[in-house]
Amino acid sequence: MSNSPLLDTFKRGEVNRELKLLAAQAVVAPRAEEQIELLVMLSGDPDPEIAATAEQTIAKIPAAQLAAHLAGVSAEARERFAAKGIQPAAVADAGDAPLIDASPEVEEAPAEEEQLSALQRIANMNVAKRIALAMKGNREERAILIRDPNRIVTAAVMSSPKMNDTEVAAIAKMQNVSEDVLRTIAHNRAWLKNYSVVLAVVKNPKTPVALSMNLMARLSEKDLKLLSTDRNVPDALRGQARRKITGNDK
Repeated sequence: MSNSPLLDTFKRGEVNRELKLLAAQAVVAPRAEEQIELLVMLSGDPDPEIAATAEQTIAKIPAAQLAAHLAGVSAEARERFAAKGIQPAAVADAGDAPLIDASPEVEEAPAEEEQLSALQRIANMNVAKRIALAMKGNREERAILIRDPNRIVTAAVMSSPKMNDTEVAAIAKMQNVSEDVLRTIAHNRAWLKNYSVVLAVVKNPKTPVALSMNLMARLSEKDLKLLSTDRNVPDALRGQARRKITGNDK
């Protein structure tokens, strides 16, 4: 499957043994298809405990539930289950909830809770709880978690099924998020269909210049003119915007 920041974090090996084991136990529980991919990957982990735990978790998932989501996973994952006689099944709306969810319960914060209290509450959470909140919490909580120093937490935010284009654009405007977050947005073709997202990524001074340059071709002439005089963006980007306006960008 494509565009899963959380799954990509595991694939790149940016996750420690403890988090791998939590994912194998379904404590880190992403959307159904992501979870299938993650469990299949972990079942082949060189650590025997992680591999065995992932296999045990897979064995708990009813075959019918697996079959309902196999059409959306990789060929490798489908072959793994085909060997066990489980083939993709056509289901009108299989949903995207995790097939097994052992993640910590996320308590809904009181409506009158102050922002400072939310910050304090999140600061006292361990990584597993922050990941669970990233996937299940509200927009305000995700706005705090997207600045988390742990890459898997920010990846979980970007993988949240509650994320929409408006929220992605708002995150892309934030100058206190990591380059990794901006790279994730800039490489997501679905999000880049939204012009506000593209513009926010290009104008964010923390976006790597090469990514901003590539996306600049999508900007309107009006926004290019504004970009050409924007002192908040790198000089190279401002200069390229001026060249595009005058037709001297070749």
